[in-house]
Amino acid sequence: MKLTVRQKIFVFTGLLVLILGFSHILTNKFYMESLFDKFRKEEISASYLNTTPGEQIEILKTYFLGKMQQMWLEKWVLFVVTGLFFSFWVSGVLTIPLRKLVAAIVRVAQGDLDVKVPVQSKDEYGKVIQAFNDMTLRLREAEEARRRLVADVAHELRTPLSIMQLKLENAQQTGQYVPPEMLLRLQDEVIRLSLLVEDLHILSLAETGRLGLDFKPLDLSERLEQIVDDVKMEAIENGLEMSYYSNTRPVTVMADARRITQVFINLLTNAIRYTPEGGKISVVIEDKVQDGDKVYTCVSVKDTGIGIPAEELTHLFDRFYRVEKARSRHTGGTGLGLSIAHHLVRAHGGFIRVESEPNRGTTFTVYLPLNI
Repeated sequence: MKLTVRQKIFVFTGLLVLILGFSHILTNKFYMESLFDKFRKEEISASYLNTTPGEQIEILKTYFLGKMQQMWLEKWVLFVVTGLFFSFWVSGVLTIPLRKLVAAIVRVAQGDLDVKVPVQSKDEYGKVIQAFNDMTLRLREAEEARRRLVADVAHELRTPLSIMQLKLENAQQTGQYVPPEMLLRLQDEVIRLSLLVEDLHILSLAETGRLGLDFKPLDLSERLEQIVDDVKMEAIENGLEMSYYSNTRPVTVMADARRITQVFINLLTNAIRYTPEGGKISVVIEDKVQDGDKVYTCVSVKDTGIGIPAEELTHLFDRFYRVEKARSRHTGGTGLGLSIAHHLVRAHGGFIRVESEPNRGTTFTVYLPLNI
């Protein structure tokens, strides 16, 4: 049976009362019997028997009161010592998990995040310890993400900077005329750096909830049709077929048109990048989709591309995360598009789900609260 800390204290206190109560009854019984035996041996004599009944009662009364006062004092001292010892023991038992937790908190404060306190009960202490373990796990994950972020940013910045530095140093050393082709290459690297910095800026604002959004009624069906038209040429150039379907018009949501456009541009760009020639990309919008107790507008971006292994799906929206091999840095992009899309959709009160099967394709589904 699962007991709370309060119930445990109540049980222990009741146990103490029972122990002291039975001790009081037993000690009184045996002590009274011993007193009668002593009185008979010490006080009952010829002189006692020759006194009147009233005097005998007074002698008995005086004897027993004197002895009982001494017994009460001894019993009081015994009960106080027993109660203090029992309370000390109970407090020690009940605070063992708390002492372990305090020791773990001290270790965390000193920078040791590899701390896990065993959960040995299901009471309030157990819940606090479990919450502490979950917190340290999140701290470890955040610290690991921070380290990866620093390493990834350094890597992403180093490549274009190195290219620009080498070309500029070569031009300075040779002292020759700089052809426009070289300047174009340098400009491409500058644009790449600018895009990376802009993506990092947007992502940091979205993660901290400081990204300003201009919410207005938006016909999402019409906007998606425009977005598909804008990227269709790129899909055709890559030998892909792109289609758009809406089962109803208009589909009105409260959204920042610019940021929502960025979300679907990122998803469609990824679909084009990772779908081999001859593949298909489809965009489908559905109105009034029930999920739990809320109603959403649902937009699915489905491709027949290389797919994503199941073990990679949980990390797909992490910053700079790319599935190995096929989804490498050499395929382009900063590795921030999906993370930005994820946070922008969350800022609109929605969420993204992804389903994928290697070599069969991937479906990203965006859920946005419906403006009913």
